[in-house]
Amino acid sequence: MKEVKVLGTGCAKCKTLVAMVEQAAMRTGTAIDLEKVEDMARIIGYGVMATPALVIEGRVVHSGSLPEDQPESMPLVGRSAAMQ
Repeated sequence: MKEVKVLGTGCAKCKTLVAMVEQAAMRTGTAIDLEKVEDMARIIGYGVMATPALVIEGRVVHSGSLPEDQPESMPLVGRSAAMQ
């Protein structure tokens, strides 16, 4: 099971990223442990200055926009056609 975190304060883009991660995991059959992190101290602890941010297995893999805006930087939970 992959550990996945979405970092953000609960804005619309943050909620969209949560939905994108859940959909990608379902489409690819990837088991994930998804955590939504809204605490600013924890977010800053990852070195993230712009949200939403995506953390997979403890590593920030994307921040500052939705990954669909920059698909080459989206090593998501398992790739799906919509995310490539």
